Amino acid sequence: MDLGIKGKKALVCASSKGLGKGCAMALAEAGVDLTICSRTESAITATAEEIAGKTGVSVTPVACDITTAEGRAKALAAAGDIDILVNNAGGPPPGNFRDWDRDDWIKALDANMITAIELIKATVDGMIERKWGRIVNITSSSVKAPIPILGLSNGARTGLTGFVAGLARETVRDGVTINGLLPGPFDTDRLRGNMNAQAEKAGRKPEDLAAERAAGNPAGRFGTSEEFGVWCAFICSQHSSYLTGQNILLDGGAYPGTL
Repeated sequence: MDLGIKGKKALVCASSKGLGKGCAMALAEAGVDLTICSRTESAITATAEEIAGKTGVSVTPVACDITTAEGRAKALAAAGDIDILVNNAGGPPPGNFRDWDRDDWIKALDANMITAIELIKATVDGMIERKWGRIVNITSSSVKAPIPILGLSNGARTGLTGFVAGLARETVRDGVTINGLLPGPFDTDRLRGNMNAQAEKAGRKPEDLAAERAAGNPAGRFGTSEEFGVWCAFICSQHSSYLTGQNILLDGGAYPGTL
């Protein structure tokens, strides 16, 4: 399928690896020119070279911390006028809410709610003026079903989702859609890191716990960053202009609810 976005320009955050990289690669395969960013210069440069080599599109790497004002300014300056924004940032650590203080909450909100809002604020009016735009927020399945040990993430990402629910209804008339992609268990460094910590606490081998968790998913496996990226690219496509304010859960059937 031709997604109809060849020649568009995108900023994809936290995209040197994992789900962000999957989104960047899928957009590039659709002919979208990219600005990609992450904190580590060597990693983001290597990813840019890989994507450009495979797809032939223009890929500009930016080493920055997107959760800071300085990092956002650097990424936006490199990206220029963009048509597609993919918001993504690493999640806060797991734990017990009794151990978190105000600084922990502010850090989580900065990274997983306010950063996305600030990037939307910086780009959405230009999209409205051009009468076309796509914004995708990568959040978490915890927006649908909170995960007890991820209270910081539950709160911050649900706050972003609530904010976007209103804005998305204001921008769609001008051709700008805003949607959320909610990953469940995907085979990423974050998932492996969380399971390693859980395995250590339980006195188990990480690989055994991972195999057990994968088998326990209705799909019988974890998701891949490549299949996640394809969903992102479709939501950003010309064919998705009637989809806005929605939160699409990709979890292999793990969420047990009807709605």
